[in-house]
Amino acid sequence: MSAIAERRPVADVLTKAREGERLSDADAVTLLRSRDLVSVGRVADEVRSRLNDPARVTFIVDRNINYTNVCYTDCDFCAFYRRPGDTREGYLLPKTVIFKKIEETLAIGGTGVLMQGGHHPDLGIDYYEDLFRSIKGRYRVHLHALSPSEVQHIARRSKLTIWETLSRLRDAGLDSLPGGGAEVLVDRVRAVIAPKKTKTEEWLDVMRHAQRLGMSTTATMMYGHVETVEERVEHMRRIRELQDETGGFRAFISWTFQRDGNRLEGHVRDEDMPTSFDYLLTQAVSRIYLDNVPHIQSSWVTQGMKVGQVALAFGADDMGSVMIEENVVSAAGTTHRTSTAELVYLIRSLGKTPVQRDTLYREVKVF
Repeated sequence: MSAIAERRPVADVLTKAREGERLSDADAVTLLRSRDLVSVGRVADEVRSRLNDPARVTFIVDRNINYTNVCYTDCDFCAFYRRPGDTREGYLLPKTVIFKKIEETLAIGGTGVLMQGGHHPDLGIDYYEDLFRSIKGRYRVHLHALSPSEVQHIARRSKLTIWETLSRLRDAGLDSLPGGGAEVLVDRVRAVIAPKKTKTEEWLDVMRHAQRLGMSTTATMMYGHVETVEERVEHMRRIRELQDETGGFRAFISWTFQRDGNRLEGHVRDEDMPTSFDYLLTQAVSRIYLDNVPHIQSSWVTQGMKVGQVALAFGADDMGSVMIEENVVSAAGTTHRTSTAELVYLIRSLGKTPVQRDTLYREVKVF
């Protein structure tokens, strides 16, 4: 990011946001450094209510299926992956297991599955085409699958362009692309936490191709490790710029670094670990700054249900997924679970109407 210009007082920045004026990077840094959580949160809630029905809060019933944990990328923040050749804990799920997980999801009213895994050295485009066609031939289910880094790996492994890879995956049944693997879209940060993974421009280019192919996508940010506040804003700027160009991001989801059982643990001191305060402030600023992204998801998976509920007053309009199954965050020491009944209760207790949605934010059921 270029040098941050002189910052406005917090009250001036919030007035600017209230009047619908786009925030500058310096404005966003001012809000993040202000620690004025209540004032920032109040404006974030106003922005949220302008963009989405203030009386409704949405959620989805789906399942994370991590089809393999074998990965050669060696990201320091990941406690989930196992290196190629690990015959004790490395796995590749057989189709029958994946089918059973999908059937269990559909049986409780689920509408989609989020499928992500590692960069398995033996899996090329043929594997994914066969898997996706097999799923689509059996089930009416939305496939929200693969991250940009997985798409890049498949393209390299199969000696295809990104466009060719995404076109073939879409034709085989891939419906939309999740925003995993973004972490922080600043190459200085990526060189520390994930030096073998996609670079910033590569991640954005995969998303640009997917969106131009008509695929809906989401964007994420995993923060609270080695990045600066200015680099968090740079990450959001890159998302906002691509959204201005393509309009293909339907939601933004941010969460804090979880450090148990991974090599990045040693880079982050106890006193520097992000708190619930940091999470709520960062989410609120993201809602104000990302004025062209329709939805902000609460990350109860990393924050827990109480903070996840509070996040609905700090810019979030969506509780994300019931998440029947989750393996990546829990591998790093954070395990939270919920159910449709609990989400409905939490949303109603705020005086809001709970609405089950599908992956594309279409209404499935109003409670």
